[in-house]
Amino acid sequence: MNNQQPDADTLVIGAGSWGTALAILISGNGYPTLLWGNEPEQLKQLSEERQNRQYLPEGIIFPEQLQICTDLKSGLLQAKHILVVVPSHAFRVVLEQIQPLMAADACLCWATKGFEQQSHRLLHQVAGEVLGEDFPLSMVSGPTFAAEVAKGLPTAMTVAAKDNSQAEKIAKRLRNRTSRVYTHTDLVGVQVGGSAKNVIAIAAGIADGLGFGANTRAALITRGLHEIMQLGLALGAEQETFMGLTGLGDLVLTCTDNQSRNRRFGVALGQGKDREQTLKEIGQVVEGISAAEQIYAVAKEHHIDMPITRAVHNVLSGKCTPEQAVKALSTREPKAEFAS
Repeated sequence: MNNQQPDADTLVIGAGSWGTALAILISGNGYPTLLWGNEPEQLKQLSEERQNRQYLPEGIIFPEQLQICTDLKSGLLQAKHILVVVPSHAFRVVLEQIQPLMAADACLCWATKGFEQQSHRLLHQVAGEVLGEDFPLSMVSGPTFAAEVAKGLPTAMTVAAKDNSQAEKIAKRLRNRTSRVYTHTDLVGVQVGGSAKNVIAIAAGIADGLGFGANTRAALITRGLHEIMQLGLALGAEQETFMGLTGLGDLVLTCTDNQSRNRRFGVALGQGKDREQTLKEIGQVVEGISAAEQIYAVAKEHHIDMPITRAVHNVLSGKCTPEQAVKALSTREPKAEFAS
């Protein structure tokens, strides 16, 4: 197995498609990078094959600056920049695991989308609880598909942090001629957009699976953006954030392309396919499933009407069929477009 580099700049925790793609991008930009995952057999395979055939298209070879980390403690001692790329339900557990092991001058970034499952807190709140409110934090968000980033196709993304200089530390590691990276200070808005769009993507997929057309998809995207914006503003986000990359951009991407796991899952539901078999075929976490439950709960707490989110929640919880959910949406009381 390849030896770890002693001067690692960045440790990526999470060897799925997105974690691997970001590790490829950062290391390809010349920053010594370690990639760690919690499955030893997978790490062995990654080290031997120098590619992640399980989660990315075959033939995307790791840059020389990317090494596989088999000892998390060692990796945490080496790297000053820790990038966590795990599903949202594992976020707190991972932070609690790494907190006592990180170097004193380390900073944390994450590319995880979602609210915490039980508390419905945003992830920057979770990180503040575990690491301390003064710990340097940032996050990476889309609109991006992992395979396209790993291939080096032109893309744009956002790094958000309370302090723009902190965001810039991560952004410069992600930038190159095909990767345009912006910085942002609206952590709340970026997180809300990145999570809620997965729910709307399931709705768009359901509509397409039922055989509805482009008109329906456009309406769902537009009204979905309105729902996301209403939620974000209630939580303290800035309105303009939702017209940017991590709002409208990420929403359009996820609702319109079958690289989106959430959209594919919705299509299968609309076609009447078995839910568990579909998830097995997708083979990765469909974040919109848990996000629908969490966002529906948060919306109720803040008295925000999110009919598309509610419809998806009702379908996923077995309260209605996709056809019944569409009927409920289409028979709602008419109102002015920008009424709350």
